[in-house]
Amino acid sequence: MTVAVWDALRRRPVRFLFSRWPLRCAAYLCTGAVMGCAVLVALTTLLVVGLGLSVVGVGVLVLMAAAACGVPVAAVERRRLRLVEPEPLPDPHGSLPGVGALPWLRARLKERATWRELGYALVLGVVFTAAGLGFTALLGFSALLVTTPVFAWLIAPDTLMLIPGRSISGPVAALPATAAGLAGLTVCAYAGGVLAGAQVRVALALLPAVEADLGTRVVELTRSRVRLVDAFEAERRRIERDLHDGAQQQLVALTMTLGLAEWELRSQDAAGTPAAELVARARAEARAALDQLRGLVRGIHPQVLTDHGLAAATSEVALRHPVPVTVDVDLPHRLPGPVETVAYFTVTEALTNAAKHSGASAVTVAARLAGDLLTVTVTDDGRGGADPSAGAGLQGLADRVAVLHGRLKVTSPVGGPTRLTLEVPCSV
Repeated sequence: MTVAVWDALRRRPVRFLFSRWPLRCAAYLCTGAVMGCAVLVALTTLLVVGLGLSVVGVGVLVLMAAAACGVPVAAVERRRLRLVEPEPLPDPHGSLPGVGALPWLRARLKERATWRELGYALVLGVVFTAAGLGFTALLGFSALLVTTPVFAWLIAPDTLMLIPGRSISGPVAALPATAAGLAGLTVCAYAGGVLAGAQVRVALALLPAVEADLGTRVVELTRSRVRLVDAFEAERRRIERDLHDGAQQQLVALTMTLGLAEWELRSQDAAGTPAAELVARARAEARAALDQLRGLVRGIHPQVLTDHGLAAATSEVALRHPVPVTVDVDLPHRLPGPVETVAYFTVTEALTNAAKHSGASAVTVAARLAGDLLTVTVTDDGRGGADPSAGAGLQGLADRVAVLHGRLKVTSPVGGPTRLTLEVPCSV
């Protein structure tokens, strides 16, 4: 990451002198000197007290507090850095809501970011405090020299002595001091830019999360997403089994019982009676409910996908689709379960959208396996102009595909055709 103040100083050094950068650098360094003194005093006090009380055991807690002292210092520094650095620094610490002081302290001491922030606090308290105090002294003395003619005019006819042995008797005699003060302010402007950039560079090296920490968090986040998707898929299959083996079988038995009742009424010459009509209507409603339940079960997780794979499941969906669908699925073997599931639901979502919105007269579904990469393409000849971000279905599929490290692309120019392409690796 580049340092903004150094970049401005290097590109346009003359314009830098008359810009806001010198004032911002002066504010950053002067406040840093004050803060560094406070940090140095606090760290020294905690260290001395902790070592002194270590014989009674309490000192260990004080030393732990001293080690975690860099956490609040870094939090303040991230805010102060906005004076000279436009890009905010992210906080590397995870949130610990509702945690007491001692568990918070233990959790923070286990994080590598806490020890880097302690190192920054030490550098701030020793190195940058001394540099900031020197800069503040030079800045103050230069400003005093610039205003020397004013003071000489205010105390006239008395003389003003800034340097022992040399007195200034009036405003005109103070002009060389003003020139020296302006030169000092110029030096402060450029020196402040260099010092502020150096402190920013150290902060950029120590305060943000390092790549290892970020990588660990990304891996853990990916694993948690995979666990959630696996749990969700297992729950879907459990619901599908319960409906298939429970409610669906009961509806089948009910339909058969009503059929037997209807046949019994007919055998007793009771056909056409109100009771026979009610039984016939109940049987028709039970069959309709059974058909709806079967459609619901297929939507949750089709059994044909589990038993026979993606090609058979896609062909079954195509047979029930209101628009003619050409299926060209040529796979050499069965794919991993998560890959087959996400591919199947991608196809069903694309076919549903084609039937509802595209006005297509034909749809083509193709799937190929090249190496360990499965590519599924669904193309329709509809009107096009589809917006992938407008539907929650495709967005949810994209999230599931991302868990498998795949990609979901939709191209739909106005006038068509609309093409949805799924690419997902099978090495999962």
